[in-house]
Amino acid sequence: MPRITKIELGRFDYAVAGEFKFFKPDADGRVRRPSVLVRLTDEAGTIGWGQSVPVPTWTYETVESVLTTLEHYLAPVVLGRDPADFAGLHAAMNTAIRPAFSVGQPLAKAAFDLACHDLVGRQRGVPAWQLFGPPPARSKVGASLLAIERSPSRASSLLPDTPNIPSSAFGLARDNLTLSWTVASPDRAVVERQLAEGRARGYRNFNIKVGAPQTAEYDLALAKLVRAFAPEGFLWADANTGYTPAEALAMAPRLRDAGVDVLESPLPPTQIRGYQALKRQGALPILMDEGIVGPEVATEFIALNMLDGIAMKPARNAGLWPSVQIVRELQQHGLMVLGSGLTDPDFSLLGAAHLFAWSGIARPCALNGPQFLAERLCADLMPAADILRLPTAPGLGFSPEPRAAACLRPVAQL
Repeated sequence: MPRITKIELGRFDYAVAGEFKFFKPDADGRVRRPSVLVRLTDEAGTIGWGQSVPVPTWTYETVESVLTTLEHYLAPVVLGRDPADFAGLHAAMNTAIRPAFSVGQPLAKAAFDLACHDLVGRQRGVPAWQLFGPPPARSKVGASLLAIERSPSRASSLLPDTPNIPSSAFGLARDNLTLSWTVASPDRAVVERQLAEGRARGYRNFNIKVGAPQTAEYDLALAKLVRAFAPEGFLWADANTGYTPAEALAMAPRLRDAGVDVLESPLPPTQIRGYQALKRQGALPILMDEGIVGPEVATEFIALNMLDGIAMKPARNAGLWPSVQIVRELQQHGLMVLGSGLTDPDFSLLGAAHLFAWSGIARPCALNGPQFLAERLCADLMPAADILRLPTAPGLGFSPEPRAAACLRPVAQL
């Protein structure tokens, strides 16, 4: 396999549309979603694109830290590598930037992981998902998930996905994803506008932000409002670690009664006993997100009986290769795999789409890049209503507009 002979990096910021609490105005008053682009070139001249999507209000990595990490620490161990050696790539990156509790600088590492998957897919003439291997077999549904069937008309949407995947042929269970619309504001008038916009754009399922700084009563009213707006839709509440254990235990049954289907990240990931208590309570399926940055953490949290599933974010999990391992373990334990993201643009969104389609996810995915980003580098990467179709071209599936290459500079070359 041709080796990586050139590495280029560049910052590209996307204009943001609408209101989203995680993106704050810059000094000029404009709201942008920052990203770092990576382009790898091999000995034969084939290229692969990757992307890191830091947002310090979500993660501890910043654009500046990603750029310096990629250039000064990771590029030296990536240059000259066989891009198809994904295990070796991550071992090398984790030697250059050592893990602490888990993976160090996972958002930075995700950029090289994505770029290698794009490059190898182009080298072999296959879409990136074919590099993951056959999806794992699902185990039987656990009793803890069966206990949440409170609504017969929507019970099937609450059970783990069981698509018929011909593993010997590496086939896909689905070639498209249904997207969920994000509703996130402490202002009811803004919420009503967001709901109306989502419906106008063809969305049928919604995810809501709950927890601090909103009050418990506001969260419950929000859940009831959205459930009434979309009575048959999948309703996903994400607290972004905003509850205390006592608050989460009190809120989970009330959110269930208000029509919520799953509760994501009610607590900081260090609150192990709190997650265990929520799992024992069983009022709602408990999904983890923050804190899941590598397979070893997912393995430990599953063993500690802390969760019913994970809201997967390959952008936060150091890329696709570690995320595939996490998905395999979840599905082998009969746990939920939901698709989520970090308001991903372009290549980060494409990587997530390949992973989620390969995983066979049937539930709506909270990939809100198309909702909140006012521009893109891959012009065709837009959903039709709430359906995002997986590209079939090799690698991640698209080549970007010239603006992507214009922001790059070489940082390592053989």
